[in-house]
Amino acid sequence: MTKTKKNIMLPKLPTGINVIDTHCHLDMISSTADLDKTVTQAAASGVTPIITVGIDLQSSQKAIQLAGQYDAVYATVGIHPHNVQSLDEGIYAELEKLCRAPKVVAYGEIGLDYVKQYAPKDVQLEHYERQLDLARNTGLPLVIHDREAHDDILHILRQQGPISAGGVMHCFSGNWQYAQKVLDLGFFISIPGVVTFNKAFDMQEVAQKVPLERLLLETDAPFLTPEPLRGKKNFPEYVLYTAQKIATLRGLSLEKLARITTENGLQLFNIRNH
Repeated sequence: MTKTKKNIMLPKLPTGINVIDTHCHLDMISSTADLDKTVTQAAASGVTPIITVGIDLQSSQKAIQLAGQYDAVYATVGIHPHNVQSLDEGIYAELEKLCRAPKVVAYGEIGLDYVKQYAPKDVQLEHYERQLDLARNTGLPLVIHDREAHDDILHILRQQGPISAGGVMHCFSGNWQYAQKVLDLGFFISIPGVVTFNKAFDMQEVAQKVPLERLLLETDAPFLTPEPLRGKKNFPEYVLYTAQKIATLRGLSLEKLARITTENGLQLFNIRNH
C-alpha cells in the first residue's frame, strides 16, 4: 500500500494494472496550479484514465480543455439538473458543438434532483427530456444524475426509447430492486465511495449483485470521499478504497475487480478510439 495525503494507507494495485475513475470534477478538486499534481498522483496510484464531468457550460468547456491538456483525462459535457434554469437556445447550440470536440466521451451529467430542487421540477423535466434528445442525436452515451427521482428518470427513458450508445446511472443511490430496472434498460451502474460507509446497506447489496460486466467505479471527487477519509476532500486515487470494498464484498481480488471495471469503462465510453 501507498500513503495518501493524510498518511493513511491506500490500497495498492499490482504493477501494470490500472483502474478508471469514470466520474470526477477535476475543475472543482484542484486549482489550475495543482492539477498537474492531482493527475500525476492518480496515475502513480494506478488510477487512469480519469473522466472529468461537465455540469454547466463553463465546466463542460473546462473539461474539454483539461482533456486536451492531459493524455489520461477525458471529458463529458452537459447541464446538471441544478443548473438547467440557465439553459437557452444559445447554450443548446454551444453544447451540440462541444459534443464534437476531441476526447468528449459522454453526454452528462444530466437528470433530475428532487432533493435540493435548485430548479423547479417542471423545468428539470423539460430539460432532462431535451438533453436526452440531444444526447441521442450526438450518439454519445449518457451520464445520468438521479436523486429521489427514480420513477420519472425511468419513465422518461422508457418513453423516449433505447439509447443506442447506452449509459450509466452515476453515483447510484437506489436499492437492488431499482438497480434491476436500470439494468433492464441496458445501463451500467456506477458505485461511489458511499459503499464504504458502515450503514450503506442498500448500496452494498447493489455492489454485490450487479453483474460484473455492468459495474463501474467512480469518485465523484471532490465529493463523497470514502472511508477511511470520509469528510475530507476526495481525489481520483481514492477510488481504490471503493474498489477494495467492492472486491471484499464480492470475494474477489482487487486486481480482478480493477481489470473488469476498467474494461467496462473503456467499452462504454469508447475510449480506445479517442
